[in-house]
Amino acid sequence: MPFTIAIIGRPNVGKSTLFNRLVGKRTALVDDLPGVTRDRRIGDGQLAHLSFRVIDTAGLEEAFDDSLEARMRQQTEIALQESDVALMMIDARAGVTPLDAHFANWLRRQGRPVILVANKCEGRAAEAGMHEAWALGLGEPVAISAAHGQGLVDLLDALRPLMPEDAGEDDSLVDDDDQVMPEEEGEGDVVDPEVELNRPIRLAIIGRPNVGKSTLMNALLRENRVLTGPEAGITRDAIMVDWSWRGQVIKLVDTAGLRRKARIDKIDDKLEFMSVGDTLETIRLAHVCVLVLDAGAIMDKQDLTIARHVIEEGRALVIAINKWDTVEDHAKALQQLSDKLQTSMPQVRGVPTVTMSALRNQKLDKLMDAVLDIHKVWNRRVRTGPLNRWLPAMLDAHPPQLVRGRRLKIRYITQVKARPPTFALFVSQAEEFPDSYLRYLVNGLRESFKLNGVPIRVVLRQPKNPYADKD
Repeated sequence: MPFTIAIIGRPNVGKSTLFNRLVGKRTALVDDLPGVTRDRRIGDGQLAHLSFRVIDTAGLEEAFDDSLEARMRQQTEIALQESDVALMMIDARAGVTPLDAHFANWLRRQGRPVILVANKCEGRAAEAGMHEAWALGLGEPVAISAAHGQGLVDLLDALRPLMPEDAGEDDSLVDDDDQVMPEEEGEGDVVDPEVELNRPIRLAIIGRPNVGKSTLMNALLRENRVLTGPEAGITRDAIMVDWSWRGQVIKLVDTAGLRRKARIDKIDDKLEFMSVGDTLETIRLAHVCVLVLDAGAIMDKQDLTIARHVIEEGRALVIAINKWDTVEDHAKALQQLSDKLQTSMPQVRGVPTVTMSALRNQKLDKLMDAVLDIHKVWNRRVRTGPLNRWLPAMLDAHPPQLVRGRRLKIRYITQVKARPPTFALFVSQAEEFPDSYLRYLVNGLRESFKLNGVPIRVVLRQPKNPYADKD
C-alpha cells in the first residue's frame, strides 16, 4: 500500500478543496455550505516529487447514535485507521472552536502522526487563528490556502520526515485511464481479450434516489465502503473505488440519485444540482452503466429518462432490478419491464436485465457476468469484408425508397470505431437519407453481428461530386 494521508476536521474548513489541490483534479464537490462531503473519497496525490494516497473525509460531528452524522463519523474513523498520517485541518479565519479542540484531543489518542493545518491563511484575518492553533497541542500549525495553492511547500516540508524515502517512486499511483489509449490497429481488427483484461472497466452504478445503489456497491466490495441508510439522497459525490472481478480490473463508481428536474429547486437544492452534474459526468466517462431499479416501481418515467441518457452518451447499459425478494408476482413485473423497454426504447434491443437483491447479496455473480458480457459487445469490431457481403443482402430484401424521384445509392460500409460500435455508410444523398431506412440497417447490424444491447451509431458519408465546382 502506498503512503496514505487522511484529511480530517470539522465541517466547512476546506478539506475537499485541499483534496482537489493535492490530486490535481476537481473530483470532490466543493461549496460554502457545510457538510457537502459524506463518504470518504480516495485519490492519488502529489507534492513535488512525493507521491501518496490521500483520503478526503466528512466533517467530524460529535454523534454516536444511528444517525447519518454518526455513520459519517464512522467513515472518518475508518479513513484514519487506513492512513499513515492525519492532516488535522482548521479554519484559521474562524479561529479554534470547541469542536476543533474536542477532535484534536481525540486524534492525539489514536496513535497516528498528526500535522496541524491552518487553512484560509491568505489574509491578515487568519493571524489570530494561527496563534490560537498552538493551544491544540499538535505542534506548529502549517499555514496554507487550499483555494489559492499557498503554503504547500511548508506542507511538503512537514510531510517529508514522515514519508518513506521511496514515496515518489510508487508506480501503482498511475491511473490507466489518464494515459492516452492507442486506437484500434487497422481496419476490422478484433481487440485481444487478454489485452483488454488489463484495461480497467469504468462501471457506474446509477438510478433514482433510494433504490439501493450504495447498498449494491457495498455488496460487491463486501465492505461498508459508502454510506447507506433509509434516508433518500445520502450519496452526493461520485465515489470511485478500484476493484477486480475474476481478474478483470474495474473502476467501480457509486453516484448520487437522479431526480426529475422539476422536483429540484435551484436555490434550496444547490448541492443536488452539483451532485446531478457529477453523476452526468460520471455517465459520460463510464464504459458500462448499471441502472438500478426499485422492484416496487419498475421503469417509471425517470428511469426511462436516465436509460435514454446512457444510450445517447454511447455507453453500455445493464438494468438491475433491486429488492426482487419483495416482489410477489415475478412474471408480471418482468413483463411490465419488457413492455416499457419495447415501447420506449426500441432503438436498443436486448439490454440485459438482472433481478437481484443487494441487501441479501443475491445474484451479484449474474449481474457482473452481464456487465462483462455487454462490455465485450460494446468493444466488438466487425471486419469490412463481412459487412459489405451483408449490405447487398439487406438492399435486396428491402431496396431503399426514392428520394425526389431518384433512387438512393448505398455503396459501401465499414466500422470506423468501437466503444460503441460506429459505422460509416457511404451513400449518394446523405442529407436526405430516410430515418426509417437507417433504422432498418441498424436493426440488421444488431441481428446479424450480435450487437444486441449496445447503442449503434451510423455516420452517413457522401462522396464529393468532382463536377460540383465546374461551370
